[in-house]
Amino acid sequence: MEEALAVTTLPHAVYEALRESILAQREPPGATVTEKAVADRFGVARPTAKAALERLVAEGLLRRSTHKTARVPQLDRDDIVDLYANRAVVEEAALRLLAAAPRPPAAAVAAQRVLVAAAAGPSESAVDTGPLARADIAFHRALVEAQPSPRLARLHSLLMGEIELCTGQVLAHRLLALDDVIAQHQGILDAVADGDADRAGRLTRAHIEGARDRLLGYFDSARETALPDTDGGGQGGGGR
Repeated sequence: MEEALAVTTLPHAVYEALRESILAQREPPGATVTEKAVADRFGVARPTAKAALERLVAEGLLRRSTHKTARVPQLDRDDIVDLYANRAVVEEAALRLLAAAPRPPAAAVAAQRVLVAAAAGPSESAVDTGPLARADIAFHRALVEAQPSPRLARLHSLLMGEIELCTGQVLAHRLLALDDVIAQHQGILDAVADGDADRAGRLTRAHIEGARDRLLGYFDSARETALPDTDGGGQGGGGR
């Protein structure tokens, strides 16, 4: 059954649809994504599917070695710790710079409104987390891109593929309540508007480290559930 695409250029539409599917965990970590499957799924030609996949590979949302099928990356615990440590350094520095010229970027405010509107809608458990992940990511991208250093923005962009994978998991598994995400984002926006660089940096780091801790807790719990029964009962659990 073919999925509907937004009205835009075809390769970009396929890319956006696949990206959101990955963020919402409809394509879970470790899942393979082939050109043929994508072409059949969206009713497009193989070159169009290939162009979308190559863009996702370039951004880190898919991985593949030479002549191998693309897969959604499976990040291990060390990956998560390292990624969030680097993310916290870059985003804290970016928010300190941004608060020096106190004007929250319009794109970040718009992304925050998307999250607020979602929280005011149906129950959180019924909300598709793909658009929420996209808005959350847009919020953080906008904040970093609005600060004055293009090199810092480029450093952040190098992390973004894996950051997006982690954000998708945090939201898909409901590891943070949407109201808490909104409140933390608003605190960061308010600090920027007040020109308080220390508070903006501190709240940004706390927001990132809180998400990291929830994701690591989920990761550890899932890993323990997947371990085989060492007491001889023979009952193992399911993994991620």
